[in-house]
Amino acid sequence: MPATRTAPPTDDDSTPLYIRIRDELRARILDGSHPPRSQMPSESELQERFGVSRITVRQALGHLEREGLIFKKHGKGSFVSQPKAFQNVTSLEGFAEAMSRMGHEIVNRVVSFDIVPATAAVAHRLEIGEGEPVTEIHRVRLLNRAPVSYEVTYLPEPIGRQLQRADLVTRDIFLILENDCALPLGAADLAIDAVLADKALARALETTEGAPLLRIERLTHDSAGRPIDFEYLYFRGDTFQYRLRIDRQRTRARRAGTA
Repeated sequence: MPATRTAPPTDDDSTPLYIRIRDELRARILDGSHPPRSQMPSESELQERFGVSRITVRQALGHLEREGLIFKKHGKGSFVSQPKAFQNVTSLEGFAEAMSRMGHEIVNRVVSFDIVPATAAVAHRLEIGEGEPVTEIHRVRLLNRAPVSYEVTYLPEPIGRQLQRADLVTRDIFLILENDCALPLGAADLAIDAVLADKALARALETTEGAPLLRIERLTHDSAGRPIDFEYLYFRGDTFQYRLRIDRQRTRARRAGTA
C-alpha cells in the first residue's frame, strides 16, 4: 500500500518546513508509532510523504538525531533510539508541564504526605527555624508509565496543608501553588550533581542499587522572593537528561558592560 502523503504547510504558516516534519516524526516516535529500534522511513519516502526536498528531510532528521531520538547506520538508514526524555532549564517549569508539551504521559505515585520537623538543611533553605513543622511530600514520577524520578518536596506547613486535598497524582505542585494557592512563582535556584541509588531509591525507580542518578536540589521562590518550595529530585540517569542552552552573546555583553 503506498504511503499516505501529508499536505505541506500553507504559505501563510511561518513555521519552517523541516520543523513541521521534525515535530510530526517526533510525535510518532513518542507515541510508539515508530517503536525503539525500528527503521524510520527512508529519505525518499519522507520526501514523497511531505512533498518536500531531500535537504528539508535531512534537516528534520538531523534535529531528531541531535535530540537522541534516532541514530543512523551507514548504508542502512535511520533507526529509532530508545528515547531519553529531557527538560530544558532555561525557564522555571514543572516536570509535567514540560513533558506533557512534548507529548509524554505523566502520572505521579504519591508515596507519603506528612508534617515533620524541619531538619537544619531544610530550615536553612526555607528560612524558618530548625524543628519547625514543614510538609514533606514523596512522589514517584512516571513517564509514559515507567518510573523516571523520585521527588521529595518540602513546603512551609501553612502552604503544605493547602495541598492535602489537591490532585498530586496528575498535577505539578508548581501549578497547584499558582492556581489553587494564589502564590505566583518567581525564580528557582538549582544545584545538580550525580549520586548512586540506595536500596530505597532503586526499588522506587525500578533500577539496580548503585545505579547512577541525576540529583537536583531546587529552591523555588515566590514572586516576592520568599522561599516556598525546596525539593530533592532524583532522576534515572539512563532515561532522562536536563538541557541548558548558553548564549555567548550575553556573556560578551556583560563583559562589555563592566569594561
